[in-house]
Amino acid sequence: MSYDTPGGHGPPGQSPPLGEGEAEDLLRCICFKTGPPRRVGVELEWLIHDRDHPRAPVPHHRLDAAAAILRALPLSAALTFEPGGQLELSSRPADSLMECVDATAADLTAVRDALDRVGLAPVGLGVDPWHPPRRLLGEPRYDAMEVSFDRSGPAGRAMMCTTASVQVCLDAGEEEPGPLGYGRRWQLCHLLGAVLVAAFANSPFRLGRPTLWRSTRQSLWADLDPWRSLAPSGGLPPRDAWAAHVLDTPVMCIRDDDRPWAVPEGLTFRDWIRTGAPRPPVRADLDFHISTLFPPVRPRGHLELRMIDAQHGADGWLVPLAVTTALFDDPEAAETVYRTVKPLAETAGAEPAPRNPLWAGAARDGLTDPELRAAAATCFEVALEALPRMGATQAVQDAVAGFNDRFVARGRCPADDLHELLAPVPPGGPGHHPEGPRS
Repeated sequence: MSYDTPGGHGPPGQSPPLGEGEAEDLLRCICFKTGPPRRVGVELEWLIHDRDHPRAPVPHHRLDAAAAILRALPLSAALTFEPGGQLELSSRPADSLMECVDATAADLTAVRDALDRVGLAPVGLGVDPWHPPRRLLGEPRYDAMEVSFDRSGPAGRAMMCTTASVQVCLDAGEEEPGPLGYGRRWQLCHLLGAVLVAAFANSPFRLGRPTLWRSTRQSLWADLDPWRSLAPSGGLPPRDAWAAHVLDTPVMCIRDDDRPWAVPEGLTFRDWIRTGAPRPPVRADLDFHISTLFPPVRPRGHLELRMIDAQHGADGWLVPLAVTTALFDDPEAAETVYRTVKPLAETAGAEPAPRNPLWAGAARDGLTDPELRAAAATCFEVALEALPRMGATQAVQDAVAGFNDRFVARGRCPADDLHELLAPVPPGGPGHHPEGPRS
């Protein structure tokens, strides 16, 4: 969601060096902006496949031509592309759930129509089920990201080039304690987040074969590197925990206008401030550093919930958006759901998400896990009760109810349907059979 965030992501220029105390103050005060929750947004990522032959890789020139067409559309959302050619639509902050739904649906109609005219389709899957990682964007950021991730294994390239998600963006919450207080919402994110992973898991295939995971996407994010995808450690208040986490995580790269960006090993942002080498960091470097951290929930003045797989179907995306918004922003629902998921902390244990047993089980087992199934059933029941109070249309309520009947009530998730729809690649190779999930 295109919220206004402080600082910039451009070159450091003549900005003054950033002090350690100043960095801590910025992180505490700006990343958790408080006030009554009223705004909502969504960031939708889509794989781009050939409409009629989804197993055949789309040539680079076709993606470039499609990108030029899409950039000319009069969209409300910001349109960008991920390193592997995935399309991303980032909505504007909306003052209500339905305002967000209506604006995003209109943008998606325009995008789908434009892609359809050139024989392409946006596909809602958490991981590309057939194609290996193929980086199409050659920007310095992605060059450095690739070098950094390669030190830990292949998960980074797969994440960059073959994954897609639904990211729900919500206000941080009120300063005061209570069901809408930012401290409660921060804790709720990291417990309910595992339920959302399980309920919306939608990536059981990779490289033409079934994996051991219902959300292979979540398993890739958990395996990125030792630090970058982790939530802050528990035990500290949210502002202090996030500030320490940001400053004590190694920087991915150091930007430079004149030469390839350096990719240091083990240099934390705190160490960079203290040493000032190879140059002193400035405010824009801190903002950029935050953008290279990928925890399940990222506070940037608002809360980015980043754990939900992309969903297939024309309106699959609006179900996680509606359910998540209802459970966080309706006070009655927030209180009930907090009581429902609080016992999950015992399963999670002391390890941070997404590497603790709760999150790993959600990605692997989906709603076949009895504890997660029970929690999901309550969450959807509560969301369905809250949506009319939030002004959701009957169509939105019906979409959520349909998902609940098809999946949650039966202890299933979208990945369980994909096992029936996606067969392994036939002997003739990719493209041999055109059938596959149509967007």
